[in-house]
Amino acid sequence: MSKPPDPESLALLVRLAELGSLGQAATQLGISQPAASKRLATLEKRLGLALVDRSTRGSTLTESGQMVTEWAKRVLAELDVLLHGAAALRARVAAELSVAASMTVAEHLVPGWITELRRANPELYVGLQVTNSAAVAELARRGEVDLGFVESPTVPRGLRTRRVAVDRLAVVVAPGHPWAKRRRPVGPVELVGTPLVVRERGSGTRETLERAMARTGVGKVRALAELGSTTAVRGAVAAGSGPAVLSVLAVEADLADRRLVEVPVSGIDLRRELRAVWPAGRVLAAPAAALLAVATRASRPAR
Repeated sequence: MSKPPDPESLALLVRLAELGSLGQAATQLGISQPAASKRLATLEKRLGLALVDRSTRGSTLTESGQMVTEWAKRVLAELDVLLHGAAALRARVAAELSVAASMTVAEHLVPGWITELRRANPELYVGLQVTNSAAVAELARRGEVDLGFVESPTVPRGLRTRRVAVDRLAVVVAPGHPWAKRRRPVGPVELVGTPLVVRERGSGTRETLERAMARTGVGKVRALAELGSTTAVRGAVAAGSGPAVLSVLAVEADLADRRLVEVPVSGIDLRRELRAVWPAGRVLAAPAAALLAVATRASRPAR
């Protein structure tokens, strides 16, 4: 058999078996009788079998035709499953939204944004990758996510960006640290002279701190320990390792229960913008545009 039969010809054969008339089968399928005759002849030629006995009283299936018709019904049923399954997959792909976010944004803001988005579209499936700002920007630049959220003060070339929130970094220590009870603010000189528990390079929090210190002109940040997550930094500070500079979003609960204490600062601007990023030249798909709108509406001011 040089070429398999096409689904339209199989459907014609099944309809012919049901109606006993090639003309009626052609009418139901919306084709002319000559076209139906030609299609049926082609099917018989491809299979190498006589499928229909034609007479003035109509068309009846041969024994081979009856067997082929039963197989054709199964093929068409499986084809229908395939087509419906493909449609379902297309609908799911259309409803999928791939997001990457830096840790502070992912832990404290994105869940609320996604919840609000899914109220309007309960079927929407959202996948979230959590990593540092540099990695988020790279994922967005390569088009591996539909939308990214970063907390770094700079955005690489090749990306469009929009501010979605404003954040503030705070100097925090354990309650037993000497700075916990001081009333005089910590200035740039003292802060740069004190080893800090810091996030890894590529972190938006680390980059914001280093740029803020560079603007003061007093020197570079000294690292007491370099840790790969905000949770690890918070734990180290609470255990008494030393001061850290973290987002107020990340330490809000710790400050409320006095697990950590915020130290006043002066002469250093630790505010920053949190931004959405996506590839330049690309129009956001509807789910990504909707999430961006939700994030922008929910923008919270610096405290």
